[in-house]
Amino acid sequence: MRKTDWAALERKIGYRFTRPALLKQALTHRSHSAQHNERLEFLGDALLETIISNYLYHKHPKAPEGDLTRMRAALVKGSKLASIAKSLHFGDYLQLGSGELKSGGTRREGILADAVEALIAAVYLDSDFSRCESFTLALFSEALASLPDIDALKDPKTRLQEYLQGHNFPLPIYRPISESGPDHARIFTIEAQTHDRHTTASASSLKKAEQAAAEILLSHYLDKA
Repeated sequence: MRKTDWAALERKIGYRFTRPALLKQALTHRSHSAQHNERLEFLGDALLETIISNYLYHKHPKAPEGDLTRMRAALVKGSKLASIAKSLHFGDYLQLGSGELKSGGTRREGILADAVEALIAAVYLDSDFSRCESFTLALFSEALASLPDIDALKDPKTRLQEYLQGHNFPLPIYRPISESGPDHARIFTIEAQTHDRHTTASASSLKKAEQAAAEILLSHYLDKA
């Protein structure tokens, strides 16, 4: 059985626990023991949303609700949390059952993301909200610094709609054309039409196909600009 160097992890995250058991629990998956991190994850998810929301609200005083929501979503999404966990080598500290270990659980994004949320809750329970807020913002410092421009965070359909509205053109129309492939791998094809162009796109869902078509049309208009 491997010996986990929890002090090394504390140095990595920049926080020393007064109750080390909270740190271990935050990194413990339900497959390992009954003292797992799911309740901590629940609390950490709420804390993370609040802390990031508060930061963005004050950082961008003129941004409308929709823009703030997009920025927050880009920061707290699972892939971003997993990236933070990987940068801190959480895989070396995760407490997993044998089945999860054998199936590559230490690299699974969902498990890694949950551990980050659980860690935030563990710090909160070990200290207070102010200390937890500082810890969380430090944890996300790189992500906050590299947050893309708000327009880049908008999905293609939204960006296309805003472009057309800004030029007083009618909104695009999306029509399903066909559906093919086996049940477990369906392919949806749609047609998207604007006032002067139309295109088709295919994807694994109608929503993804519409986004792909919107991206094609948007690229056409931006290339002409």
